Order: sequence, then C-alpha cells, then structure tokens
Amino acid sequence: MKTRLLNFTITLLTLISLVGCNQKTKKMNNTAENILGNPDYLAISYGGYRQKSREIQPTIEELKEDMKILAAMNIKILRTYNVQLQHAPNLLKAISQLKEEDPNFEMFVMLGAWIDCQNAWTELTPNHEIESEFNGAEIDRAVALAKQYPDIVKIIAVGNEAMVRWAESYYVQTNVILKWVNHLQKLKESGDLPATLWITCSDDFSSWGGGDTSYRTPDLENLIKAVDYVSMHTYPMHNSHYNPAFWVTPEQEENISDLQKIETAMVRAKVFAMDQYHAVSNYVHSIAPNKPVHIGETGWASLSDGHYASNGSRATDEYKESVYYNSLREWTNEEKISCFYFEAFDEQWKDAEHPLGSENYFGLINLKGQAKYALWNLVEQGAFNGLTRDGQKITKTFNGDKEVMMKTVLAPPTMQEMSIHH
Repeated sequence: MKTRLLNFTITLLTLISLVGCNQKTKKMNNTAENILGNPDYLAISYGGYRQKSREIQPTIEELKEDMKILAAMNIKILRTYNVQLQHAPNLLKAISQLKEEDPNFEMFVMLGAWIDCQNAWTELTPNHEIESEFNGAEIDRAVALAKQYPDIVKIIAVGNEAMVRWAESYYVQTNVILKWVNHLQKLKESGDLPATLWITCSDDFSSWGGGDTSYRTPDLENLIKAVDYVSMHTYPMHNSHYNPAFWVTPEQEENISDLQKIETAMVRAKVFAMDQYHAVSNYVHSIAPNKPVHIGETGWASLSDGHYASNGSRATDEYKESVYYNSLREWTNEEKISCFYFEAFDEQWKDAEHPLGSENYFGLINLKGQAKYALWNLVEQGAFNGLTRDGQKITKTFNGDKEVMMKTVLAPPTMQEMSIHH
C-alpha cells in the first residue's frame, strides 16, 4: 500500500513539475521574436481615450474593459505611442491586474517612446536639426516600464513617424533615432534590459527607403542594422487623395456597377499597401538580408467630411474599411507579417476641432460601443457576449442593417471628377 501511495505521489509531483515547466517554457517563448509574425498573436494600435482631450485619461477599469474586448477579437499585441502621459503606465497596470485575475490572460505591448525635434509643438519654429531636450526623459521612462513589466513589454519603438519630412511639426534627423536605438541596444548588452526585448522605430514607408531615395543615407543603413526589426507604415486611404492614380475608377471600368467599382478599387488599395511593404523589404534586405519587416500601422477610416468624403476621394465608409481590414489581415497572416492595424477604437481627441475629421474614425469600434461592419461577424458569433464598453453592450452599427449601411457607400470618382474636386 505504501509503495503504491509513494508511486502515486511521485507521479503526481512529476505531472505538477511538467505543467510548471510547460508554463515556464511558454512564458520564455513569448518573446518578440516568437510572437511577431505569428497569426495566433494578432496586433493592433491602441488608444483608450474616450474624450475630446487627452487630459481626461482612461481609468484602469476602462482600460481593463478594453483589454477584454480586444482579447475577444483574438488581439494579443498592442501598440502604444508615448510614455509622457499616464495612458501607457496605466495600461501595463491594467494588463498586469488581468493576468493576476486570470493566469491564462495574454496581452503584450509594443511600447512607444515619442521623439521630437527642438521647439516641436510650440509657437517657435521647429528646428529639425536638433532634437528636443525632453527625448532623454521619454526614453528613460520607457526603459523603466520595460524593466517593471518584462512579461508584458516585448518591444520598444523609438519614435512614431519621427523621421518622415511631412511630419513638419516635430520630425528629427535619422541620426537622432539611431542614437536612441543604439542606447537601448547597449542597455540590453549590459543586462539592464532583457536580451529578448526588441528595439525598433515605427515610421512611414518612405523613411525606411521604400520610396524617395533621398531618405537612403548612411545613417538609415546603420539604423536598419541596429534595429531588431523594421516597423513600416502604409496608408492607401490617405493616398486616395494625395496620390490618387491607383484609386480612381479607370476608363475601362466606368460602365460596371458601383459595387464592382468599389471591389476592384479595394483590390488596388491592398496591392498598393503590399507594394509599399515590398519596396521597404527589398531596400532593407539589400542592407540587412535577414532583418524582419512588419507593418507598424495601416488603417482605413469609416467617416470623413474632408478629402475622403463625397466631394473628395469617396474612400471613407464602413464597407471599405471592412474590406481593407479583412484583406490586410488575410494577407499578413498568410505571409507571417505582424500588422498593427490602426486602430482598435475611435478616439475623438485626434481632431477635436473637426468632429467629422477622418482621424477620429479609424477605430473598428466606435465611441458608443458599436462594432463597425468589419466586426459584425464577431457580434453574430457572440464573441462580445457579457462584455461592455462604458456601460454599453457591444452591438452592431446601423442596427445591423446592411442595406442602410450600403447607402453610405460611394464608388470612387473618375480621374476627371477627382481633378475637379482638387
């Protein structure tokens, strides 16, 4: 009897030990290298701001509410943008609490450190040759959070569209980004940061050498070598106004139905994004052949009263947003590219002075807790059952009436119509 009891005890202890080892192995394997490009770890850009000003920060409870909604969408990696405000530290706290409540809860963060030039966002003229005196403190805050939450923070991104010259309010020279990337890599080498933490910079496709060759400098070559992976942005929707040749209805399609015009335009939009991704990849791999390239941002707004509205490129509505979202997810999952889709929820502070400005409507879920057309299938499947946002159940926009929604959907203009609007 004693022998049988002893054998049973040994077997039980072995099983417990194996379970513990498996959990440890799983945690150890949750590195940026393993989760980026993994279709089981979908990525998204996240801001939890509900109000017209970022001065009103989302609470820990509101952030936890959002995390549960995103987890129901199978999102497991979030991208944030700065650590100057309480949003990112509170988000990490919220995720940490959720993990304590449920050890199986998984959510990882690509922590953004905002980088500016001298005089950015002031009445003085921005000096793009000198960096802001505040950048060092921003990097220090990101380092402190990465050390405090090593199980959650898997990536630090130095700057957001901080090298592209159309970011006239704040862009810096490439050598500034390179300096801070090297600084973070040295902290990894010295053991002050986890060796598995990945360092990148998230920027426009052109900043990474995928377009205008004037960006292809020795500093950029060194930056490509220094980052652990390249995070590039692509926005066909914006280009429907700024570079509309791919978007407008070609002459040979003028007689097909509006829905067919929309479908073929959205195929061209997907190809546009793919082409920009491949242009960056080709350049990056000419410098560093094995460097991973992922998409740090791409998205499609569902509403606009400006460039993308009925008097412009007619790009914004929930139907086109849905087609773009689903086709980009399909392509990037298949190719094992992480796509930090922009973005999870509408945020009205982005263009607070223009309530109908497109920047306020990139979310897949609106401020009333309604899932836009791209996510109607998840509502139908019951993915959001029991979840709320600001006390509101997650329901469908347009009361789920597709016919009503389709009345808001316009076919792209012809080149002639576009030139009139321009």
